[in-house]
Amino acid sequence: MTVGVPRQLVHRASIAETFPTGWSRTGTDRFSVSAQWPRVHCLHVSPDRTAYDPLLVVETVRQAGTLLNHTEYKVPLDHRFVLQEFRITTVPEHLRVGSAPAEPTVDITFSDLRHRGKRLVSARYEADVRLDGELVAHADVAFTCTSGAVFTRLRGGRTAATVTALPVPPGLPVADVGRGAAADVVLAVPQQVEGHWQLRVDTGHAVFFDHPLDHIPGMLLLESARQAALVRTGPDGGLIPASFDTTFHQFAELDLPTWIESTDTGGGALKVVGTQEGRTVFECVVGTAERSAILYRE
Repeated sequence: MTVGVPRQLVHRASIAETFPTGWSRTGTDRFSVSAQWPRVHCLHVSPDRTAYDPLLVVETVRQAGTLLNHTEYKVPLDHRFVLQEFRITTVPEHLRVGSAPAEPTVDITFSDLRHRGKRLVSARYEADVRLDGELVAHADVAFTCTSGAVFTRLRGGRTAATVTALPVPPGLPVADVGRGAAADVVLAVPQQVEGHWQLRVDTGHAVFFDHPLDHIPGMLLLESARQAALVRTGPDGGLIPASFDTTFHQFAELDLPTWIESTDTGGGALKVVGTQEGRTVFECVVGTAERSAILYRE
């Protein structure tokens, strides 16, 4: 394919943030999605422009699944997808930026498809992401989907137009979280307890809020897990966040403070938990590149 897919099929407003370029069916509930990654990106390419961020792989897998739901499983465009689980292991050594835009392929197998009448309401899919013949990631994703009307009722009338995000507090130094711009820092300066940060929710961020939302997007929560892991090990700790084992428990609301906390689980992994008013909205075990290498050898 020489052009990208329509951005509406992956729930993005920006053409520049739409990564899939095409797809084909390879078997029963099996598909291959082609994609392209830019050599320069404000968030998903390292500040020195040498490496793709593992969260770019996450977003590509998410978009590929959304694309197939609409095109192959005929989910209407006004339906919403709600992530329940997103588990992914990447190999950062194979995510180097080359002399041309990277063109990965995402091989996806759907399972546990559940329908209500003819309408798909939930499923899982596994994805293998390959780049230049190398396996760069494996993902396992579970989601539900619902109509726009049901989603509105589920949200209790909350919409992007009626919910206002909290003021954005001062952020940590960019070097502490491995980002190149202050606008990309999503953890606030701790006020009392080290290892306990308020999430900075900037609805003007062009990547996390590519279009207006009524809740905090999952990719912003994953970025908070990535940054919390880096802060905990220190800027010279040698940690490369490479795997994310994430469960989303409930919507993270824009108008409530979100607190991010990390704990060391041992074995090259950190557990990050996000809460609002004492309730867990998501939890994520972040693994290192070394841990990913061990998992792939096994």
